[in-house]
Amino acid sequence: MSTTAQDPKSIEKVLDLIKDIHVAMMTTVDEQQNLVSRPMALIHASADGSLWFFTKKSSPKVDQIEENDSRVNIAFADTDNSTYVSVSGTASEVDDRAKIEEYWTEEAKPWFPAGKEDPELVLLKVTTEMAEYWDANSSRIVRLFQMVTGAITGTPPKMGENEKVYN
Repeated sequence: MSTTAQDPKSIEKVLDLIKDIHVAMMTTVDEQQNLVSRPMALIHASADGSLWFFTKKSSPKVDQIEENDSRVNIAFADTDNSTYVSVSGTASEVDDRAKIEEYWTEEAKPWFPAGKEDPELVLLKVTTEMAEYWDANSSRIVRLFQMVTGAITGTPPKMGENEKVYN
């Protein structure tokens, strides 16, 4: 595994890996200090690595974020391509009607039936501090061959890239 600090190309790689993964698991810490995860639809990923999600002001996750140093983890998985990305950072509630208008999509309407004018609708912005990814870079058949070879030879298979990226 390699580590890259403040490399825009590495952040671009992370954003490229998650661009087609529309639902991620967001983990926060609840009032009993339990880790709590829930699926969240990614609505925008900024070039600086910030991730944007819609939520309701009254959602428990908003309280959990505010009460626990704003620390979150976002986990993305594309099992078909064996691509996995974990993003840790800080989240903040953004009540900005212009940004909501900019990022609004009709796919959000089932969760916000009143639409983008819903007074409960806010954005969660996750500022990436560190991301780690695992990317297989090869087809399923190649990965299967590598695993079989590893089992036969007793050496772990090389399954692709694994890198930590600090923003």
